[in-house]
This record gives sequence, structure tokens and C-alpha cells, in this order.
Amino acid sequence: MASHVLLDNINHKDLRIISKRSASLGDNIPSLVTFPFEYRDIQTNFPICFCKDPETGNFYTAALFGFEENENLFLEGESWDAAYTPLMLERQPFFIGNQTNSSGEDQRLVYIDMDSPRVSSTEGEPVFLEQGGTSDYMQRISSILEAIYQGQQQTKEFVEILLKYDLIESFSLKVELNDGTQNQLQGFYTINEDTLNGLSSETVSELMKNGYMQAAYMMIASMSNFRSLIERKNKRL
Repeated sequence: MASHVLLDNINHKDLRIISKRSASLGDNIPSLVTFPFEYRDIQTNFPICFCKDPETGNFYTAALFGFEENENLFLEGESWDAAYTPLMLERQPFFIGNQTNSSGEDQRLVYIDMDSPRVSSTEGEPVFLEQGGTSDYMQRISSILEAIYQGQQQTKEFVEILLKYDLIESFSLKVELNDGTQNQLQGFYTINEDTLNGLSSETVSELMKNGYMQAAYMMIASMSNFRSLIERKNKRL
């Protein structure tokens, strides 16, 4: 069970974070949330699909790493076999939470999951300096968390405009492996290319204005990464 606490330089002065990649550290996941601002890097490595939150029904976008539960085909022992590390992976075990200050205003603060296997006092990256300041590592994490916070709003706006023009459609993918086994990838959504290509010039201009046309095409381009994902799967049979 997660134990989320507010990060501070007194209670956590000796805190260190194990930043390597490993299944034992919780990286054996088949997908992870991603955001439009990082699609350029994501689409060169992973398929990007829409998923629907089962509780809210809201769409979000995710990078796919595998086909089964607890499967990440980019994990090679304790190394990450991809040119880019998604920010939602890199930020662990930290996240942003809101807290109301004395003026009644919401304030964004950094929290940590103290039950994460990444948390240590003897190995890994130091979070704070001896004098109490934040380390270079933690400054990097803080910038990542801020980018994620902004990315959540960006995703919301991206999804809203795609739904407005009926540009999201469900898809399924039949995966046949070299050993003859077959799997059906279901529950994911992608860009409706036919509808996208038939948009009026006014709508195209609207999408291009905020970079959403580019984001849509990068999602489409990322689908070709399913081929390399299947190749990775076959190599592990």
C-alpha cells in the first residue's frame, strides 16, 4: 500500500532515490501515461494510444511497453532499452499534490510515496544537500513534475478538441507470435484518420493553432512501433 507524505528537508534529509530501471522497482508495466508535449520523443520509441479511465470515462494518452500485465519489453535487467524515458516513469516515486495555504489558495507541493522500493537511505540519488538545499537530481524531478502538471491540462484540451470533431475511435490489434500463440489487444483508442483527413480548412487551422494537428499525426505515426514491439516480444519467447 502506498504511503504518500509531503516532502521536506528535515524529515527526509537523508533520503535517497534508486533511479535505475528494474522490474523489482516497479517498472514492469505494459503502459504509462504520456502527454502531447513529449509525443515527439515518445513516437520514435513507443506506440501512443488513447485509454479510457474506467472510473471517470475520461480519455488520456499512454505509451505502450508490452502486451500483458507486468510486462515491459523495454526493460533489460536493470537498464532501459529505449532512447527516451517517459517523464511519468522518470518522476517516480514523486508526485504533485495540492494543499490549501493560509490564504485559502491551492498550492502545488511535492509528495513522495515512502513505500516505493526506490526509497533508500543508503544508495541512489540524494534528494537534499547537507545544508538542506535540493540536489541537482531533485531539481530535475521538480521540473519534471511541473511539466507533468502542465501536461495534464494539455491532454485535457487535446482530447476535448478531438472529441468535438469525432476524431477518436476504438481499435483492436491481433498479435500472432512466432510460437503460434495469438492475442487480441483491445480497450484502446486511436485517431480516426479518415475523419482527420476530411476536416475543413477552418478546422485544420484550429487544430494547428495549438499544435494539436501535429500531435494527432505523431500519434498516428507511432502506431508503426507495434511492429518493433512484437519483435521484442518474439525475442523473449
